[in-house]
Amino acid sequence: MYRCIDHLKNRNSHRRQTKAPVLGPKKTFEVEGLIHDAKGVARLNGKVTFIAGALPGETVEAQIVKTSKRYDEARLSNIVVASEQRIEPSCPHFSECGGCSFQHLAQPKQIEAKQQWMQGQLRKVIDQLPISVLADQPFEYRRRARIAVYVKDGKVLIGFRGKASKKIISIEQCIVLTPPLQSLFSALKITLLSDKLVHHIGHLELLDDDQGVSVTIRLIKAISPESTEVWTQWAIQHNVDLYWQQPDSDTADVDGKAPRFYKIEDLTLRYHPQDFIQVNGALNKKMVAQALHWLAPSKNDVVLDLFCGVGNFSLPLAVRAGQVIGVEVQDSMVAAGIANAHLNKSTNLRFLAADLSKALSSELIPLGVTKVLLDPPRAGAFAFLDTLIKIKAKQILYVSCDAATLARDAEYLVAKHYKVTKVSIMDMFPQTSHVESMMLFERN
Repeated sequence: MYRCIDHLKNRNSHRRQTKAPVLGPKKTFEVEGLIHDAKGVARLNGKVTFIAGALPGETVEAQIVKTSKRYDEARLSNIVVASEQRIEPSCPHFSECGGCSFQHLAQPKQIEAKQQWMQGQLRKVIDQLPISVLADQPFEYRRRARIAVYVKDGKVLIGFRGKASKKIISIEQCIVLTPPLQSLFSALKITLLSDKLVHHIGHLELLDDDQGVSVTIRLIKAISPESTEVWTQWAIQHNVDLYWQQPDSDTADVDGKAPRFYKIEDLTLRYHPQDFIQVNGALNKKMVAQALHWLAPSKNDVVLDLFCGVGNFSLPLAVRAGQVIGVEVQDSMVAAGIANAHLNKSTNLRFLAADLSKALSSELIPLGVTKVLLDPPRAGAFAFLDTLIKIKAKQILYVSCDAATLARDAEYLVAKHYKVTKVSIMDMFPQTSHVESMMLFERN
């Protein structure tokens, strides 16, 4: 349902809270650099220590919370000498909430750090190739989020998991959510704090698209018809689409509701409110535009779109290419893709349901594929690479949400006579350490 990182996710939020780690004595560290998850890197007596919240060039005091043979992890206690790049976090919950890890560093510097991480991860395949950047606004970008609802000792906690913890941090507001979702969150919190429904909820899913705003309530216990009616009236009052996911169901019931949709490239994409869509709507549009520019499909091209979802890339590609085949493992998303093709009158686009962890070369080779776009989950697409090699596409455009698996897959493709010609990072999740990327391969 959610393929890539979702830094506001709170699965199993009703579970028991974990104990705080035992802290060691305070020690002084000189911070030398940053690693991929926005932790400062320091050395003490020759041993590497990772310090969450510390920046390069700083002198800090920190307490060890985890130790191993190769490195230690520490919690920041005090900043003795601050970096010139340090800024005051915009969110009052930043020190506790695990949603954001980078608000103490200005966005341009966040992007520089992400470029450096990516350069390091991909050093074996990109050589001196420059890494371009796609970015948009640093806050108010997130169009969907999962909110935890937790009751402890009679106190209702509504928010997100804490930093490196399963503890739920109750928040007043989240400034990375789109303004409509911020308003929805405030209205929800006011009502939930005075409603017994909180004892029946596992989590809430907030969504903002071209249909409007919605909330999906994931129930862990059934509720009465009277309570359902109260919340139905609440949704009408606040102009919110309300969906219920019952305790014995894997998905929310959407019967009788207007379909969710968002627009891209003058196309309409409909989907189930729990289907995967990119959480940053503005950057998604830029990402699709860049993919189309890099691949430059023409009417002579047959394009294969792997891990296609409901057609985020497939439909725009079909406007330009001779033929597009979208492949997705989830049957419901394949059905949504087919419906979207009909809705947008895309007669040169078809969708297939297939397990992309298995070879499909016998089905795909006869299609004459010339170009491939793939947008796999964090695990990457290694299991499918042999099929790609047999297809012998002229170009492969790889959209990745994990630098390590991209590096692994890229090394394999380069060893099989493909060359990296373009690479870009995409700041899909500003204020977090997460980085997405796009890489174009051309067959030698």
